[in-house]
Amino acid sequence: MRHVHHYIAGKSVEGTSGRFGDIYNPNTGEVQAKVDLATEGEVDKAVEAAKAALPEWSTTNPQRRARVLFKFKDLLEQNIDELAELLSSEHGKVVADSKGDVQRGIDVVEFACGIPHLQKGEYTEGAGPGIDVYSMRQPLGVVAGITPFNFPAMIPCWMFAVAIACGNTFVLKPSEKDPSVPVRLAELFLEAGAPEGVLNVVHGDKTSVDAILKHPDIKAVSFVGSSDIAQYVYATGTAHGKRVQAMGGAKNHGIIMPDANMEQAVKDIVGAAYGSAGERCMALPVAVTVGKKTGDEFVERMLDSASNLKVGISTDKDAHYGPVVSAAHKAKVEDYIRMGAEEGAELKLDGRGHTLQGYENGFFVGPTLFDYVKPEMKSYKEEIFGPVLQVVRAETLEEAAALPSNHQYGNGVAIFTSNGRAAREFAAQVNVGMVGINVPIPVPVSYHTFGGWKRSAFGDTNQHGPEGVRFWTKIKTVTQRWPEGDIGDQAFIIPTMQ
Repeated sequence: MRHVHHYIAGKSVEGTSGRFGDIYNPNTGEVQAKVDLATEGEVDKAVEAAKAALPEWSTTNPQRRARVLFKFKDLLEQNIDELAELLSSEHGKVVADSKGDVQRGIDVVEFACGIPHLQKGEYTEGAGPGIDVYSMRQPLGVVAGITPFNFPAMIPCWMFAVAIACGNTFVLKPSEKDPSVPVRLAELFLEAGAPEGVLNVVHGDKTSVDAILKHPDIKAVSFVGSSDIAQYVYATGTAHGKRVQAMGGAKNHGIIMPDANMEQAVKDIVGAAYGSAGERCMALPVAVTVGKKTGDEFVERMLDSASNLKVGISTDKDAHYGPVVSAAHKAKVEDYIRMGAEEGAELKLDGRGHTLQGYENGFFVGPTLFDYVKPEMKSYKEEIFGPVLQVVRAETLEEAAALPSNHQYGNGVAIFTSNGRAAREFAAQVNVGMVGINVPIPVPVSYHTFGGWKRSAFGDTNQHGPEGVRFWTKIKTVTQRWPEGDIGDQAFIIPTMQ
């Protein structure tokens, strides 16, 4: 059976803990490989490798670091088919969706190639008599990322590409559910010319997470996962003196106004709600219809569209989406469907018990649609993370906008309308971090930043883009003077603007 090992100092390193995780084929339900689960000592080894690589890498000029990123981008593009197929085999998303996962990672690597421009400091000539002041952005040192199962290519690239371009060295702890792509990324990064130890990968569970959060030599941690774990990561990491950004869960809403292009809105929301089996933190699992006529038409059209979606194995080119990642997650999603029905929502389409001939043990959940969902329902308040769309009905835009604004999560929101003024006011006032206007999944492009509000994010900086550069660097400000002759008593006077 295939075995996925750690990747430390440019080499595959077999684990010593004697503990292993199962890597499933979500299409069949079978265990296809094992992954090592790290000890604290193995995390130490990864950190030591990163520390050893830090002096050379942090003092390599930014342009030369960027050249490694350019080569890495080229290798990712050359190997995108291999990466996508490997990703699909462990995650379960269809190959076309996996290519999108890899491509989104490539986009951030491409942004990171231009980081030398963003690392430039500021300069003030003549800030005082003969005094100049300038600042510089410097790397933090050894840093780490803890990434989720749903985007095993994109999210690691969001983290390590920016961090390493800024001169840091990196320890990555990917999800143990689909760890092979992160290891392959590290191999390609070494092939691109990065020194050994600049990017290291350790696998594991809470033991390795805690070791990272408490390690005295790790200066910053970036995390993406559920909100409860994000809050724990933020509290534990900051308590140990680290800079932490921790992205949590989501319950994104799409508001459909009476003047929306209904055909386009339905088409967009079908993809946003059910694509990747709903396993996206920027999926759109809640549709809010404004007015009875709008609600009736939307539900009728959505029921027709969702009923015709094809659920298939990840290699089926005609499938709209594949299985969820694990048997446990399938059971969790189906339990939320049961809960929603028991709470009184109208179950228009039930995806429980979905099977495929020849793949009866696969982790498949069919498309599910609820109507007349109420804000007080637990199934509405919590993140389902599956192919389930809940429709909430509202009478006015104000009532509709209050739903995402008051929800515990604040990752993304969308509005579908032909009214520019309504869209502009909504975007300005809604209490959510990322807004789409006639865009169902408003994930910012790589040179902007990604981040939600409320329980969708802990910390005060977003991922990638200029915010990412600020997170992975620290500012040093220098005040200099080159006096001529004896400065006398001036040495005892604090410099001022006078």
